[in-house]
Amino acid sequence: MKTWDVIIIGAGIIGLSLAISLRKQGLRVLVVERGEPGREASYAAAGMLAPAGLEIPPALRRLAEASANLYPEFVHEMEDESGMKVDFQEHGTIILSSDSKFPEFAQALSLDELAALEPGVNPKRDSAELAATFMRERCVDPRLLVAAALQAARHRSVDISSGTEVKSVLIQGDRATGVQTERTSYSAAMVVNCAGAWSGTIVPHEFPVHPVKGQMLSVLNGPPLRHVLRTDEVYVVPRADGRRVIGSTLENVGYDKQVLVSTIQTLLQAAVEVLPGLKDSREHEVWAGLRPGTPDDLPILGVTSTPGYFVASGHYRDGILLAPITAKVMSSLLIGRIPEVDLSAFAPSRFSQAAGYATLNARRKDQSE
Repeated sequence: MKTWDVIIIGAGIIGLSLAISLRKQGLRVLVVERGEPGREASYAAAGMLAPAGLEIPPALRRLAEASANLYPEFVHEMEDESGMKVDFQEHGTIILSSDSKFPEFAQALSLDELAALEPGVNPKRDSAELAATFMRERCVDPRLLVAAALQAARHRSVDISSGTEVKSVLIQGDRATGVQTERTSYSAAMVVNCAGAWSGTIVPHEFPVHPVKGQMLSVLNGPPLRHVLRTDEVYVVPRADGRRVIGSTLENVGYDKQVLVSTIQTLLQAAVEVLPGLKDSREHEVWAGLRPGTPDDLPILGVTSTPGYFVASGHYRDGILLAPITAKVMSSLLIGRIPEVDLSAFAPSRFSQAAGYATLNARRKDQSE
């Protein structure tokens, strides 16, 4: 029977990036994916890389900034090894707000400066002017990125098994020895749970990870837009191919990816208010994704209480942003090195077994009612 050094559960951007990093260290890697590689949260994301945003918890900012600094090299590597082009933009973000709550490093914009950057933006709401700021942030098309990562992983001879769900981590003595799927079992000295919103469903460790639904849409024939545009209600992300991605909701409704017409209309109307030219655009696609949330909105990174079993999940809204640094620090852990970033705030042990079960079971009960 074939064996591997590491089995990674989940072929999203986190799992694929880690697989590539481990192959660079010479380890034999198998990635096991329940569905189609890269088609869950990674495929649904908007791709904003905002390490200093208000949504980033203070405990996460150092990790987020370290990952943002790695991004240009990360994208270059994915493009080089895959032969594919990734839509990576560095034009920055314009934020409009009625309450003037902006990130610390945001640069205030006058109306003239705003008009010079984005002539099509409407800075008024109900006859009142919204305050505007500029952030030097980047964005990436997650679909192109994950496609490139998948090709790069294959180029690196990562083995990938898709369409089979991991049910449990196999334990022999006190160590992880592989995984059991619906159809078969696979053996490895180490296992890493990168299963996103499904991470908490794999025994023996039921991590308190829960799905957070986000509904989104994209349009074509929209007005010119170079910068990411964000308001208190909505964001609009430009793509190089002319699409405008509009999102997103935050919904605790379990594993439900249904798209509601009323929700999409609300998002589009909020976007039209600040970018009026969108009213003449044509709807291209609607979708919903499931982000992996945790009780404290921080990822879970590190070794579990079972030797040989690791977890890299719970990235919530920042999986795309955190992919490069997650791959780097988790690779260090798996090969026995001390990561360059302190991971104590993200340790699986911060959730006691009892607290983990209680949180998970309470959420499951709420979602079933």
